[in-house]
Amino acid sequence: MRFEFATAARILFGEGVVREVGPAAAAMGRRALLVTGVSRDRAAPLFALLEAAGVACAPFTVPGEPTVELVRAGAATARGEHCGLVVAMGGGSAIDAGKALAAMLANPGDPLDYLEVIGAGRPIERPSAPFIAIPTTAGTGSEVTRNAVLASPEHRVKASLRSAGMLPRLAVVDPELTLGLPRSITASTGLDALTQCIEPYVSVRANAMTDLACVEGIRRAATALPRVWDNGSDREARGEMAWVSLLGGMALANAGLGAVHGFAAPVGGMFAAPHGAVCAALLPHVMEVNVQALRARDPGGQPLRRYEEVARLLTGHSHAAAEDGVRWVADLCRQLEVPPLRAYGVVDADIPDLVAKSAHASSMKGNPIALTSEELRQIVSASL
Repeated sequence: MRFEFATAARILFGEGVVREVGPAAAAMGRRALLVTGVSRDRAAPLFALLEAAGVACAPFTVPGEPTVELVRAGAATARGEHCGLVVAMGGGSAIDAGKALAAMLANPGDPLDYLEVIGAGRPIERPSAPFIAIPTTAGTGSEVTRNAVLASPEHRVKASLRSAGMLPRLAVVDPELTLGLPRSITASTGLDALTQCIEPYVSVRANAMTDLACVEGIRRAATALPRVWDNGSDREARGEMAWVSLLGGMALANAGLGAVHGFAAPVGGMFAAPHGAVCAALLPHVMEVNVQALRARDPGGQPLRRYEEVARLLTGHSHAAAEDGVRWVADLCRQLEVPPLRAYGVVDADIPDLVAKSAHASSMKGNPIALTSEELRQIVSASL
């Protein structure tokens, strides 16, 4: 048995741990680029903590999912302000932007020099500038992943900067920061977190270490996600989902993903659709088609047995079949009022383009079985 497992250099987890960021940041540098989402007010206490620790901050706002142009602008700001470290607080968009900016601070050139699929894809040779990631949602797990997803509106696609040197120096996961999340964001990010435990578990790159994280994450999400949907003030359930998100991030960074994220990249690049919401709309249909394909072409293989274990973890029934897991996820998506892809402007005419683009997505390489074009078309059609 051989595998690699890499994660953030240090992880702080628990209610109130965000208050420990000041001294940790001061040990990394004295001028920080403070990357936040569109609501800077939420980061005001963090700004005060950093200033009190002697860390001067240059603010940088990420108004939506990060783009190549936004990273260019942020890198220019960071260099102009002589920033030696990057601190990002927010959802996956803010953290991915911060992660990309930390990488560009330490490496010459333009983001397109290093970007996959649409760029030159050159290796990022130098480790990133010190980076602290502080998530305010429980979904992407970006605080412990080695890539940053950037949108290119001109190409109508999303692609990644990727390097082991991009892993954050410090990940600060404080469930208290998720208490004010709206119901819709709780649902979409929570289902993204669940997806990022299921897909690495059935991935062709799964290993013993990621299996531990995935099994724990799936089991906890099965009870915590419906609870936090019913009551967003449930502190225990918020903590559970923050843990699920962290586990999913560690798993995907080391075992890859699958067809859900293979489609999410082109959908997110072509339409103004939040990543978590796209994953939520796709998840039950990808599971259904994967299980059908495995029944037909690999009925005795390990991937189908893993889908059966997913079903047992989700339903709590020791004799559950893989299809029971598919139905459980579909029922949960209905309960959490997940909008279909059509809500974001996707129509039947877009299916051929999405199928073609998904075939080139890096995440598709981890899917437990190679899907035909017709099976890929079936997934998108069902997700509409």
